[in-house]
Amino acid sequence: MGEGTAGRVIGRYALFDVLAAGGMATVHIGRLLGPVGFARTVAIKRLHPQYARDPEFVSMFLDEARMCARIRHPNVVPTLDVVATQGELFLVMEYVQGESLAHLIRAASKRGETIPWRVAISIAAGCLHGLHAAHEAKDERSLPLELVHRDVSPHNVLVGVDGMARVVDFGVAKATGRIQATREGTVKGKLGYMAPEQMAQEPITRKADVYAAAVCLWEALAGKRLFEAETEALLLARVLTGEVLLPSEIASDVPSELDEIVMKGLSRNPEKRYATARQLAQALEKLGPASIGEVGEWVESMAKNGLDERASKVAAVEEGCGDLTPVPAEDELTPAGKPAASGSIRPISTSDHREMVARSKSLPRWLAPAVVAGVAALSVGGWLVMRGGDAPTATAAPAATAAPADSSTALAPAPSATAIEAAKSAAP
Repeated sequence: MGEGTAGRVIGRYALFDVLAAGGMATVHIGRLLGPVGFARTVAIKRLHPQYARDPEFVSMFLDEARMCARIRHPNVVPTLDVVATQGELFLVMEYVQGESLAHLIRAASKRGETIPWRVAISIAAGCLHGLHAAHEAKDERSLPLELVHRDVSPHNVLVGVDGMARVVDFGVAKATGRIQATREGTVKGKLGYMAPEQMAQEPITRKADVYAAAVCLWEALAGKRLFEAETEALLLARVLTGEVLLPSEIASDVPSELDEIVMKGLSRNPEKRYATARQLAQALEKLGPASIGEVGEWVESMAKNGLDERASKVAAVEEGCGDLTPVPAEDELTPAGKPAASGSIRPISTSDHREMVARSKSLPRWLAPAVVAGVAALSVGGWLVMRGGDAPTATAAPAATAAPADSSTALAPAPSATAIEAAKSAAP
């Protein structure tokens, strides 16, 4: 159990083992403690005090949580609750037993293998359907929220033992990127997965997520990073102008039809990509992806040890928390300092949306689209990727269900026009 947290009861929830830890938060196994013996295992993300006590961060974070609540899709890990207490903020997410796509790519590579292409396209199609649901999300008045993930990577795709691929980390990364960018002039995102137009500080649309998903698929098929470099400048140059090999040039069993689909998704010109994530998913599904049962069996075979260890922790928690009872959270406050019901997330209204758009106009031009795009499910599934930047060896800490606890993705200085031109010149 985590020190000082074993069986700690906060409102309707109890915190147990730490599943993952990072610069912004820790993720715990949790239990929802309901009446008449009802209980449910969840994942609870506990923000570090420097974030949870920052009124601007918390207000923005909860704004985005309301937007996230509008995404309802089996390929997106949902946020179930938010608990704000004096000096602390907890996010409650569905627990999913699984591993990140990043972990699975590394696990296969260690065996000298790549992910079977039918399994890879099944995972990618699920991820794309989840992204499409986010892109199409509307408020309660049926006005589009225009959500864009902006940080799609293998670390943010959770593949469960049930064979379902789920997108995670819409929310935390957006909140972190937004507040840090406002204060420090930085742009959020892993450079190796950012669409060229995103790097160039051009308006961001859903096609940036389509591009990033295509990068993830390329890496799943090839078993390696698409863009690698020793410095950020060289990496930027390679993303903008570097050669992209066909997946079949690395994995010979990849069919030519799949090559064509992947390369269209990777087009540097947004107008030449698939218009929507759903269109790319449908193109992949025509090639005969593995069934979710086959995907689940493959995940269990590839990550058995880690999955078994977490399953044992969950079983111990479920068996040992029978004597705990829910209690009111002490000094529970909203960001404005007013009492609030535990974790209540009110639906986002049209006026909320307009206010958030208005706020964005005071931000730097490159950041405004991220604010309007909002964030989605502050969630993570059975692995919680506490990633540290864009390094190929970034560790995906499996967490049972929670949004990536540490959204310490690359928060890099926003590239200037001069930097972009220099990067193009530096390209091989």
